Amino acid sequence: MRLFVSLSFNGGAYSGWQIQKNAISVQAILERALTLATGETISVTGAGRTDAGVNAKGFVAHFDISPECTRKPEYILGKINAILPSDIIAHNICQVNDDAHARFDAISRTYKYYVHTEKDPFAIFSYHYRHRLDLEKMNSAARHLLGTKDFSSFEKVGSDNVTSICTVESALWEQIDETHFCFSVTADRFLRNMVRAMVGTLLDVGRGKREPEWVAQLIEEKERSKAGQSVPGHALFLMEVRYPYPLFENNKK
Repeated sequence: MRLFVSLSFNGGAYSGWQIQKNAISVQAILERALTLATGETISVTGAGRTDAGVNAKGFVAHFDISPECTRKPEYILGKINAILPSDIIAHNICQVNDDAHARFDAISRTYKYYVHTEKDPFAIFSYHYRHRLDLEKMNSAARHLLGTKDFSSFEKVGSDNVTSICTVESALWEQIDETHFCFSVTADRFLRNMVRAMVGTLLDVGRGKREPEWVAQLIEEKERSKAGQSVPGHALFLMEVRYPYPLFENNKK
């Protein structure tokens, strides 16, 4: 029997979502909690990878339990939340078709990145970027990201993915107030370090180092070394993973 679970986590204490040797991951902590809650050895598959320090408000994963398991989804949900540390919470669990897949069935993911330009002691999940920003220029540059393209220029060097082609549905900067900004981007898939490299590049445009057309040039050149620096992970959030079928309809957060 296959179940989907939705999660939020503060990634500050973790090496990322995926299990790694000699490092603590969200996946490992969740698998331990599910194993204790169900009495079975549980392996979890996530909707994707998140880098070290990256947060999530709408992460989705799936796992299987045997048909003989007497634990109902609502019991498992309550039990794992009692076991999980305070920086991880499970919102919902629901049964799905046995061939449903948290990663391969996802049709889009949405990330948000937060930036502030003046010192703010309360902006712990935001990147302090000490330059004035031109919102119009950043959004002009972001429009060059839209569509189906090869995003090698924004991919971590040495990645082992089969293709670097992604389809970006939307990419937009919003100004929250005079000194706080948020970048939102939705795509069918993301490469390693892709959002953080995009943000660093767009910030270069926003501070006046480059013109918006530079982003189109970077995409054509397909060289990571020519794009902007990656920004820190603590200000990045995976906000939503969308599927072609409804999930968690009976127990929305």
